Order: sequence, then C-alpha cells, then structure tokens
Amino acid sequence: MPRFAMLFPGQGSQAVGMLAALRERYPVVGETFEEAGEALGYDLAATITDGPAETLDRTDVTQPALLAAGVAVWRVWRDRDGPEPAVMAGHSLGEYTALTCAGAIDFGDALRLVRLRGQAMQAAVGEGEGAMAAIIGLGDEAVQSVCQAAGAEGEQVTPANYNAPGQVVVAGHRAAVERAMALAKEKGAKLVKQLAVSVPSHCPLMQPAVERLQSHLTEVPLREPRMPVRHNVDGQPRPELDGIRKALVAQLDSPVRWTESVRAMAGDGAGIMLECGPGKVLSGLVKRIDKNVEAIPLQDPEGIRRGLDAVAEE
Repeated sequence: MPRFAMLFPGQGSQAVGMLAALRERYPVVGETFEEAGEALGYDLAATITDGPAETLDRTDVTQPALLAAGVAVWRVWRDRDGPEPAVMAGHSLGEYTALTCAGAIDFGDALRLVRLRGQAMQAAVGEGEGAMAAIIGLGDEAVQSVCQAAGAEGEQVTPANYNAPGQVVVAGHRAAVERAMALAKEKGAKLVKQLAVSVPSHCPLMQPAVERLQSHLTEVPLREPRMPVRHNVDGQPRPELDGIRKALVAQLDSPVRWTESVRAMAGDGAGIMLECGPGKVLSGLVKRIDKNVEAIPLQDPEGIRRGLDAVAEE
C-alpha cells in the first residue's frame, strides 16, 4: 500500500451547502453535523446547509463548521474501510481537525475549543484595523523584505502563510498591508489581492488571542495522536502533549509553514495526499509545491472513490 498523508483545510474552504453530495450518499455526514450542533448548543447543520453565508463566514462559526466538515469526511473515509494515513496535517484551523481525527482531542472538546479560538481572534483586533493580502509571484525573501519596508511606527505587516513557492499571504495593520501590496507590485508580483477576511490571522496582532487560547487549552484533555500530525509552526510532529499545546498556541501569531510541511511529508515518502474536507484549496497548493505528489480532494463521492483506489494495495 502506498504511503499517504491526510490534509485538512482551514478558513476559506467553507461554503453554504458544502458536502451536499456526500451528505446525500452517506448519512454519517448529516449525523456528524447534528452531533456538532448538540456540542455547541445551536443548529450548526442548518447554518451549513442553508446559510446565510454572512453567518457561516463569521470566524467563530466558520471554525467549528469546517472542523465538523473535516471530521464528517474522515468518518465517511473510515466507514468505507479507508486505511489510516501515515501522517496528517491541517492548514491553520485544519490542524485542530487533524488532531481530532488522529484521536488527540475529543470531537466535542475540539468544536468548543475552535469556537473560542474564533471568538478570541475576532476580539483581538478592532473591526477594520487589520487586513490580509495574497502576494503571488515573489519569493519568500522578497515578501519578507516588502513587509519590513512597509512597516511604520505602530503599524506592522508580516508573512502569515507560506502556502506554496511564490504564494505568500501577509497580515497586519490595514495601512501597512496596503503599503506592502503596493511595494509587492513594484517588485514585480504577478498578482496582489486583499483577502475578504475580518481577522488578520497568524501575525503578532493575535497576541491577545494567544493569551485566551493558552489559558483555555490547559483545561482541554489531550491524548497522544495515533499517527504523527505535522504542526504549522515548523512542519514538525509533536508526540508529547505539552508540545502539542504549545504548538497550537504559537500557531495563532506565527506564520503557517505549509510549503515546509508538505515537503517534509513528501520527503518521508507520502506520494499521495488526500484533502479531507470541503473544497480543493490544499490539493491545488500541493501540486504547486511538489508535482510528483498525487493530490486528491475527498469532497464528494467521486473523490472518495478516487482516494480509495489511489491508496489500495497494488
């Protein structure tokens, strides 16, 4: 059986009606959404199915919704006798989904934890004060120098997501992000686009959220994951529970090193990477990072079939 990795998407992959085809075919998807709603105390399934989008896109709703969606796809995979992967990883919020599916966090605890994470992130920065932007076509060092040049007294911008070679997201104070966008264009970036987000994630502006999350995480029971989960902060797994807690806290105000994580998994022999959740954002990034890796999104019944075929014994 080929070695494979399971990847879990983060914010930006949500959509009203997500996983509709899987939900129609496999009852466990709807059951998972209902279970999530019971843990949270509101009808999450209705929000996922019917919206409105403005509600689903709220950070404190998006995060548990995406975690529930990832767990639902994982349960479909396991119900279809899909084998466990050699390694897991998740992009930002997806790291929590990976740890849940690896058995490190109970589903209900994880849902409540990421809801608090979303609330803490939303409260950390005043409305309109922060921003994020994608810079396409410049190397990591060029983006870093752009961020340094765009900073000013009381205003900062830093790399937030190293998503793929030539694809970096920056975050920080709105004015600094706008200056970084202008400088990136001057340096020859192919595309510079401000993202439609309300929270500047993975940058020092998240420090107030770090303190809230750190306090809450000490009360959440953790277990050693069944398989390695590579963390965003450095692309490395952590078997010890204290190390997992520290990595989750550090992730909030540190850049997501996704390129590094994917290369590490490929280097360990994961020639197939399955995207376990809605959308195909991570599959697209994997193809940019390593063209030799087969990336398959599991967002619909056809994706599940393709994934099972790919990892079947030869």
